Amino acid sequence: MAKIKFSGPVLMRVSSFAILSAIAISTFARQAFGRRMEPSWNAAQEIGIRFVRRQFTRAMAQPDMAKGRQMFDSLQTETDDTYAVGVKDSTVIKGQWHIPKTPKSRATLLYLHGGGYALHGGVSVRFASMLAHHTGARLFAPDYRLTPEHPHPAQAEDALVAWHYVAATCPPEQIVVIGDSAGGHMALMLLQTLRAVGQAQPALCIGLCPWTDIGARGDSLAANDRYDLVQGWMALRFGEWLDPKGAFGREALSPINQDYAGLAPLYLQAGGREVLHDMIAEFAAIQTSNGADVTLDVWQDMPHVFQAYDSWTRSSREAIARICRVIEGAISRHSPDDDDPTQPDREFVET
Repeated sequence: MAKIKFSGPVLMRVSSFAILSAIAISTFARQAFGRRMEPSWNAAQEIGIRFVRRQFTRAMAQPDMAKGRQMFDSLQTETDDTYAVGVKDSTVIKGQWHIPKTPKSRATLLYLHGGGYALHGGVSVRFASMLAHHTGARLFAPDYRLTPEHPHPAQAEDALVAWHYVAATCPPEQIVVIGDSAGGHMALMLLQTLRAVGQAQPALCIGLCPWTDIGARGDSLAANDRYDLVQGWMALRFGEWLDPKGAFGREALSPINQDYAGLAPLYLQAGGREVLHDMIAEFAAIQTSNGADVTLDVWQDMPHVFQAYDSWTRSSREAIARICRVIEGAISRHSPDDDDPTQPDREFVET
């Protein structure tokens, strides 16, 4: 059962609810006549995708993105999964710690949220708590600067600051950098920054439906528009906002053009129905040929950032279970033989 959460101005809430209602009515009517967006999707999944797509479109059309973010966040749909996680603000840099009430991992996650570098709402906070809950690892999610107000290199600078902050609380070999969508782009580019400044790599980098090219790449960028909550034109617009007038260049800002050989292992997930599918698959192939340590798992029936469905779908459940396994595998390779990963031996104190 989907839950609805409202925030922000009343008129925005009412407008968003009216849109959601209209989409729900049309979806149930279409499915009653056997017209499904994707054969394996139920009405709730289709309604959610169509609604988020509409909200993205409305938000990005606003001349003031601050208002666009309010509009996007005015109504959020979420699963009925509950997460035993405490959330507290950092007193050092902008961001939140998500601390599992029952820790079961020695890992510390540095989570970089998605949203095309332009949006950051309640959906990202919930995604962070979901990851902390399932992995049993403490997680820090920085509130990095957003485009179009703050183009590159603001995000790269904020990612490095967040890395230094988290690395001050535990060794790099216990840190997993993880990001979804644009956050996946940010995570991948952070590895390059760490190499450039001579810093240690994390134990693992996880890209969940990561944005690997800020330009047009792959047939799926247009072919999967009908299925996905993010559209190809949106990805291109986000790229323009990240690098206005091409000041830094597509090649410099696209992970697909970098070399990840010798850097942290990469674990990637993608949906077969998402617009970024082709560029993610090509990124994995290129980096494998470069000699990088890359694993890519694809769920062919899923759209962008499908992990957020959590218990709703078999694919999302499998994806989350694999995330947990690869994190523990990466951390265990750096732990003494007598360590018990289910019994953390230190109390977290923010510095």
